[in-house]
Formats: sequence, C-alpha cells, structure tokens
Amino acid sequence: MQERGVIMGADRALVRRAVAESVGSAALVAVIVGSGLQATELSTDAGVRLLANSLASAVGLGLLIALLAPVSGAHLNPVVTLCAWSARRPNGGGAAGVEAAVYIGAQLVGAVGGALLAEAMFGRSPGAWSTQVRTDTHLLLGEMVATAGLVVLIQGLDRNERSASAPVAVAAYIGAAIWFTSSGSFANPAATVGRSLTDSFTGISPGSVPGFVAAQLLGGLAGAGLATLLYGRRPHTFHGTALTVQREARRG
Repeated sequence: MQERGVIMGADRALVRRAVAESVGSAALVAVIVGSGLQATELSTDAGVRLLANSLASAVGLGLLIALLAPVSGAHLNPVVTLCAWSARRPNGGGAAGVEAAVYIGAQLVGAVGGALLAEAMFGRSPGAWSTQVRTDTHLLLGEMVATAGLVVLIQGLDRNERSASAPVAVAAYIGAAIWFTSSGSFANPAATVGRSLTDSFTGISPGSVPGFVAAQLLGGLAGAGLATLLYGRRPHTFHGTALTVQREARRG
C-alpha cells in the first residue's frame, strides 16, 4: 500500500509539473507574440518595435522562471529539458525519460495555445500560419549560437550552485541575444512551433521551423559540450527525476 501511495503521489507530482510547463510555455509565447503585435500597432520604427518586444520578452521570461522554478524547474524549453535529461540519465533511469517526454509535450501544447491566445487578444483570427521565411544560413547559425549560449548559462549557473540567479541571468541573456544574434534568438523549439501560428514580425513560416529546430538542437549539444568542458561533468538538477518525485510523494 505504501508503494502504491508513492506511485500515485509521483503521478500527481508529474501532472503538476506538466501543467506548470504548459502554462509557463503558453504565457511565454503569449508575451512574445502579444508584445510584438502591440509594438507593431504603436510604432512603425523597426528598432522601437524590436526594443519593446525584447524588453517585454525578457521581463516576462524572468518572471515566469521565478514563479515556476519551484514547481517544475521552469524549463519552458525542450532543449533545456533534453539537456537536463541527458545529464541525469545514469541516475534517473526510465522514469526520467518518461518525465522528459511529458515535459516536452506540455511545452509544445502550451506554446501553441499561447500563440493562439495572443492572436485572439488583439482581435486577429487565431490559427493563421506565418509568412515570415527564415531559412538563410546565417539565421540558422544565429540560432545555434543563441541556443548554445543559453545552455552554457543555465548549466553553468547550476553547476556553480547559483541557480537562484537564473530568473535575472536567463532573462538578461535572452534580451541581449534578441539583439546580438541574426535570428532574433528564438532558442526554443516549442516557442518556434508556436510562433509559426502568428503572421506577424515575431512569427516564422512553417517551412522554416524544421531548420530552426535543427539549429537549436545542434546549439544545445554544442552548449552542453562547452559547459562540460568549462565546469566538469557534475550533473545539473532535473526537477522531474524519480528521486525528487518520490520524496515529494512521501511528504504528501
């Protein structure tokens, strides 16, 4: 009976984490798309639009990390989840793989919902595919750089036991990367999929999504390798591991 209670508690904990990842991803994409739509309505200057969008995106991301990190770790990004799962594989077993898959599914669903919500909030018809073609090689290189830097930052903070700085540090990095990378630093496969559903300057055409996602995954691998080179192999925390879930279940 005790073992059954632990399993049921673990299931409830995973559901709670999945909801947090889905809601957080929805909110993140809604902030990105919504601020872009608002900026377009308020200014015709491309620089002003980008400044408004980057500031809103960075602030929104930082707040979401601060709010949801205690619940799910606030991955909000399949690359972050995959890197965490890879680091925990030797200790997490099959349970960690299942939880990673649940996280990624929740992030994708949330990202799509966030884009549709942003479109509806601004009186637009939800579900229109983006026509923003982003297939140039230099844009893909920009995505690799943006994602690699994000992974190095997150893993570096964790391995140096400075994860409490993540809300500010990650938000600041994304705000800067929107400006210094050619791609605008999507750096998130789930957000990329969601942004294919807005025909605005923050969007990306469906045909451009596979290339961006591939670049992000390659950037994630490069970032994880560089983080290991810089900080060693100490695994960073994946909040969905079986050990963490079992401890929560026993406390409940």
